Amino acid sequence: MAQPGMLEGRVAVVTGAGRGIGREIALLMAQHGAHVVVNDIGAALDGAGADQGPAAETAAVIEASGGAAIANGESVADPAGAQRIVEAAVEHFGRIDLVVNNAGILRDGIFHRMSQEDWKAVIDVHLMGSFNVSCAAARYFREQESGCFVHFTSTSGLVGNVGQANYSAAKMGIVGLSKSIALDMQRFNVRSNCIAPFAWSRMIGSIPADTPDQKARVEKLQRMTPEKIAPMVVFLASDAAVGVSGQIFAVRNNEIFLISQPRPIRSVHRGEGWTPESIAEHALPALRADFYPLDVSADVFSWDPV
Repeated sequence: MAQPGMLEGRVAVVTGAGRGIGREIALLMAQHGAHVVVNDIGAALDGAGADQGPAAETAAVIEASGGAAIANGESVADPAGAQRIVEAAVEHFGRIDLVVNNAGILRDGIFHRMSQEDWKAVIDVHLMGSFNVSCAAARYFREQESGCFVHFTSTSGLVGNVGQANYSAAKMGIVGLSKSIALDMQRFNVRSNCIAPFAWSRMIGSIPADTPDQKARVEKLQRMTPEKIAPMVVFLASDAAVGVSGQIFAVRNNEIFLISQPRPIRSVHRGEGWTPESIAEHALPALRADFYPLDVSADVFSWDPV
């Protein structure tokens, strides 16, 4: 007789679950006993268009394997749509226990050329979408005094990346959102954590591969498949992660990282106070040794995935 899964009887909403990382999360959650709302608007990478096929196909795979799932095509960027996503879980499965905020789009561009439209579109899906779905679920979590959020951030925000001001800002906003949820809802036994995934998907499939260095980087990324991310999500959503909240993790192939959070690292003091001149003469030399360089994610995670 099969052992019960880590999420037996739980009801999960997974956004952006029609393809890539979200699909693998939905499949593994279902394998561990969760009933899953597979949400995906089915848009192109830049957010244009809609296609109900990917969500329906993922839900069908779950059901064919003996699991329970429904497809949902609402947009997380629409507060009313986000509310309907959560209500679909409650109406169909009777409750809501887990929210995975994974949905996202990309509209990359150098900052000084970035349009208001491209800025807003990415913020609306990533940051506002995470807020909208979390807010819709929070009422149920508060009433039942239990629940779990897993939000997806990125090293593009945590470390840095070129040409992704909108995406980086949204992903750092999600870190602040997750920490605030963890603090505000701990009294209701609600947990909230972030994951920065490294995995080859259409979200990073647009990375240039024109030079030998770029080709080598893409080859490394292609070895990091989406299913490597899902086990960490299932763990964080399970009772095995009780007491784990307000944290930021990264998953890179077979590596799991705990990511640091901003804290003071050095200070200078001057009893008579500071002037702009004394800051330049005394404070700056004392602090400069601990400045962070203008790294991008590939500089910090420079070794081959293992």
